[in-house]
Amino acid sequence: MMTNYETHEHDVLVIGAGGAGLRAAIEASAQGMNVGLVCKSLLGKAHTVMAEGGVAAALGNVDPEDNWEVHFQDTMNGGKMMNNWRMAQLHAQEAPDRVRELQEWGAVFDRTNKGAILQRAFGGHKYKRLCHVGDRTGLEMIRTLQDQGVHRGFAVYMECAITKLFKDGDRVSGAFGYYREDGRYVLFKAKAIVLATGGVGKAFTVTSNSWEYTADGQGLAYDAGADLIDMEFVQFHPTGMVWPPGVRGILVTEGVRGEGGILTNKEGKRFMRDYLPESTKDLFSADDEESKRWVDAAIAGVKTNDRRPPELSTRDNVARAIYTEVKEGRGSPHGGVFLDISYQDAARVRKKLPSMYHQFKDLADVDITAGPMEVGPTMHYIMGGIRVDADSQMSRVPGLFAAGECSGGMHGANRLGGNSLSDLIVFGRLAGLGAAEYVRKLGAAPSIDNNDVTAAIDEMEEPFKRASNADMKNPYDVQKTLNQIMSTYVGIFRNKEDLETGIAKLQELKADVQRVGTKGSKVYNPGWHMCRDLKNMLIASEAIARSALSREESRGAHSRTDFENLSPELGKFNTAISKDGDSMKLEKTPCPEMPEELKKFFVKKETTHNG
Repeated sequence: MMTNYETHEHDVLVIGAGGAGLRAAIEASAQGMNVGLVCKSLLGKAHTVMAEGGVAAALGNVDPEDNWEVHFQDTMNGGKMMNNWRMAQLHAQEAPDRVRELQEWGAVFDRTNKGAILQRAFGGHKYKRLCHVGDRTGLEMIRTLQDQGVHRGFAVYMECAITKLFKDGDRVSGAFGYYREDGRYVLFKAKAIVLATGGVGKAFTVTSNSWEYTADGQGLAYDAGADLIDMEFVQFHPTGMVWPPGVRGILVTEGVRGEGGILTNKEGKRFMRDYLPESTKDLFSADDEESKRWVDAAIAGVKTNDRRPPELSTRDNVARAIYTEVKEGRGSPHGGVFLDISYQDAARVRKKLPSMYHQFKDLADVDITAGPMEVGPTMHYIMGGIRVDADSQMSRVPGLFAAGECSGGMHGANRLGGNSLSDLIVFGRLAGLGAAEYVRKLGAAPSIDNNDVTAAIDEMEEPFKRASNADMKNPYDVQKTLNQIMSTYVGIFRNKEDLETGIAKLQELKADVQRVGTKGSKVYNPGWHMCRDLKNMLIASEAIARSALSREESRGAHSRTDFENLSPELGKFNTAISKDGDSMKLEKTPCPEMPEELKKFFVKKETTHNG
């Protein structure tokens, strides 16, 4: 019997409606394309709303010395020079225009006394660079982009999950999916597809990521023939909530530290100074008095020559420091450390950090204006993802584009705070533009083989057929096992033995994923959704583990206890993962060569001392 499905046709189909997806859809529509936008959740509920601290752009409103060159240097240094230099350059150059564009579209930003967009300090940024709206910047970005998108009039398919990409020869021809509410199937015919599906956080036990982050884009692209790069670089945000258990992992914005929050252990010691790498110690205050002067100047909105507090070291460094403090017995009662901003005026804290104030008050019954928060590392972001061309955002599969967290290359080995939101709007726009230009040159529309559609339907029906099998696996039990494997063997600190054990356990888990099933109907059936999500999460998890095993050094967010130093040789190569039949192939591919005019930014100047 033929299964019914609805069909839609678009020039450009955008999968994912966060900052990158919305910006790509807006741009493709502005280029005259017929655009469809698919979102797994409701429009406006994307994970981008959880980005709180700000959007990084070198406007120079607070520190006039700031410019794109310094932002570019900070991004490359933060990424330990593993970044695709061209992506980092485009990002730094275009971010100011994209922020001003948001302002023109109605985004509300905090303001300086002169009415310019206010900017705050964040870890790894030399200058105050993050344009913000209190601690609700991502929410304001989504609101603004959504309003702009609604006025563009492109089609939106809400609560719709994509399960398969189709190709005509080598090029993309469409996508297949279903509506999560009732399981109706849907076919999209498209000349170009933009993936903007976000990250992989739900593969880990403790994560700041929302339920949508099940590696959908990474899995879809991998199956379609694209390659994934830099998957070993997984960022654990240093500050997630640790208590009560029901909210463990929920993000505590870096903006708390950007506004002067200090980290202490159970002994009351500010420990971050002990963990600063020698190469960066001169960037941070030498004592608490210098830190206090910096904070006082920030509160007063004036410039100071005092160095910033050690709490504003890069995220990878702060996360490892907190992990070590807890492991060595100096943690807080619930397994974290203390983050304290209560020494500041309570009204200022509530004004600058309204979401944090209500988050802790409502969820943990903690008043952050009266005492410290308990925080600890939480899986937050993956720097790796689908390899794309820097200027067009197209993958190696013709017609398949990617932007935002599901793409790789921009952030190298470690992302700086605030670069995620500017990444979304810079590369979302470039992906939409690239897709439109590809469609204009394409000519005849590609076709979809009916047999491929039938196979996609059969795959989605399979979990119900397994319901009567004695060896059927509960998808949530399998996800729990996957979480335990990733968090135990592929976490903040890694070594060869753990990674090899983790990979072996993931191989064993593949058999269980093939046996997951669910009972009942397709209406409101989250177990059915999980059966599909597990396939994508397993692809991403294996890619992370294999890439981490192959990188025998510690670089950025990738920390090997058996290879604790940087390897200059390994820094020249990206780890690339691709599908090879039923196997996963790993290759080392050369990093793009930076041109000489940009290399000059990274030549260390010799200092001379006059007698």
